[in-house]
Amino acid sequence: MLLTIDIGNTNIKIGVYQGDELLAHWRMATERLKLADEYAVMIYNLFALGGLDVKQVQGCAISCVVPPLTNQFRVLSRNYLGVEPVIIGPGVASGLRYEIDTPDQLGADRVANSLAAFRRYGGPVIAIAFGTATAFDVITEAGVYIGGAIAPGIGISADALFRLAARLYQVELARPPQVIGKNTVHYMQSGLILGYAGLVEGLVRRMQAELGAPCTVVATGGLAEVIAGETDAITVVEPYLTLEGLKMIYDMNRPA
Repeated sequence: MLLTIDIGNTNIKIGVYQGDELLAHWRMATERLKLADEYAVMIYNLFALGGLDVKQVQGCAISCVVPPLTNQFRVLSRNYLGVEPVIIGPGVASGLRYEIDTPDQLGADRVANSLAAFRRYGGPVIAIAFGTATAFDVITEAGVYIGGAIAPGIGISADALFRLAARLYQVELARPPQVIGKNTVHYMQSGLILGYAGLVEGLVRRMQAELGAPCTVVATGGLAEVIAGETDAITVVEPYLTLEGLKMIYDMNRPA
């Protein structure tokens, strides 16, 4: 079995593959001060709850955008799984070519998303990941990563609104009954959800104009389904896109 781990700023996504089949997947909150031993206990418990044997893990692929946790999960893989992990970063083959100024600074999760989107749907393709930040990644028909964009995520946009506006409060991030709200909850839901759909539409339209052609738009992440339901700019939602990309990159860099 292959263990794939995507460590984001807010959540850690974990997947277990047997060949090409995703046997199980879980999410947990990212806690920057936790140690390898503590995360190992959590993973062992998840395997037990899923009826899986952690001793059957023969490989591990990790993407991490939280630097303090990279080494903790490296230690976890070595000490508790007995395997040398493939950690996505500079020097690791990704199956893509890059035409950007700083390829070594590209987030590991974005590399995984870009590869999986291109392998699944060909190019040109835009991969959108709705996370703490919302990342747009553009890959050409020839498999060249040419750049993208980063916008504040819906969650942190909402948190800033609730925190800085004294008379506003937290609301569910869900579609309001109509665009023109009739109360404070619906005002905020309209701005956050429908307004964010407009942001996606605007960026996708401008990116396609620069590409000179329409393209497939693949979305992933916690609120991908919600936003995809409000715009036809998104072609398809792939909930496990990052985990699939990690598996693909592992296959290219499998330790001897």
